[in-house]
Amino acid sequence: MALNMTHPSAVVAAVAAVMLFVICNFSLHKIEEGHYGIYYRGGALLKDTSTPGFHMMIPFITTYRSIQVTLQTDEVKNVPCGTSGGVMIYFDRIEVVNILNSNSVYDIVRNFTADYDKALIFNKVHHELNQFCSVHNLHEVYIDLFDQIDENLKTALQKDLNNMAPGLFIQAVRVTKPKIPEPIRKNYELMEGEKTKLLIAIQRQKVVEKDAETDRKKAVIEAQKNAEVAKIQYEQKIMEKESLKKMSLLEDDMAFSRQKTRAESEAYTKKQLAEGNKLLLTPEYLELKKLEAISMNSKIYFGSDIPKMFMDSSQMPTANKKLELSDKIEDEIIDKLSPKKELDLD
Repeated sequence: MALNMTHPSAVVAAVAAVMLFVICNFSLHKIEEGHYGIYYRGGALLKDTSTPGFHMMIPFITTYRSIQVTLQTDEVKNVPCGTSGGVMIYFDRIEVVNILNSNSVYDIVRNFTADYDKALIFNKVHHELNQFCSVHNLHEVYIDLFDQIDENLKTALQKDLNNMAPGLFIQAVRVTKPKIPEPIRKNYELMEGEKTKLLIAIQRQKVVEKDAETDRKKAVIEAQKNAEVAKIQYEQKIMEKESLKKMSLLEDDMAFSRQKTRAESEAYTKKQLAEGNKLLLTPEYLELKKLEAISMNSKIYFGSDIPKMFMDSSQMPTANKKLELSDKIEDEIIDKLSPKKELDLD
């Protein structure tokens, strides 16, 4: 009888344990770091949100979704785009880096569901790209304006998000090169090849021009250096000429001084000699010399035509010319002397 009473209680306990395990399994949940938890009850969004960690909820009635609030990247793939010329191109991949503010989780999920990025990012990227392609031709989209697509797309997305979903921010947009029809792509490759050749030719021309400019500058520098050297040499020659001129003037002054000194010395000597002669050539001295001169003659001539043999010393012009006049008189006597009478003193 005791066995019959314990068996139903054990079964009840086992059933209760299983139900408790099931309830705990479906009510206990975990929110990862960098996410916020939102809850639905009967399909209605609850205002309560949960932070990272373990949380409990009513199983089978309440469900939850984990919403990322850290930086994430959404990839939009194979976006078709028709250009203004009618060419259909495809953007293989567009990456949109965005972040959701944790304080805006409830409002954005309520307005755009937990898959808010589909409405706010994916669909918006398709719309903005088609708007851009529709007003530009293939060359502009593929070549000229391609580097502006990512920035323009980021600006357009953020502008709409500021109005529609405040709290969702676009950090960056990366756009891959679009796929274009094969024939057009080959033409672009040929065009790029020719453009590359042109750029190479232009760069080569710039190098040649740069070399020529370098040579010209070298020539100018060399010419300036030669001109400066010539100027220095010219100035040096001028300085040498001026030095020689100064030396010549100095030598001339020295020579003039020597000549002047010599002339003054000679004048002084002659003056002293004249004064000495004046003192020496007295009448008595002249008479003595006259007699000595007569006594030295071996012959004496007499005659009526013979001029006077002797002159009075008082008739001499000056004392300086006495000897000269004596010599002239003696020569005159010899020239005019006639052989009329001859006295041999021997």
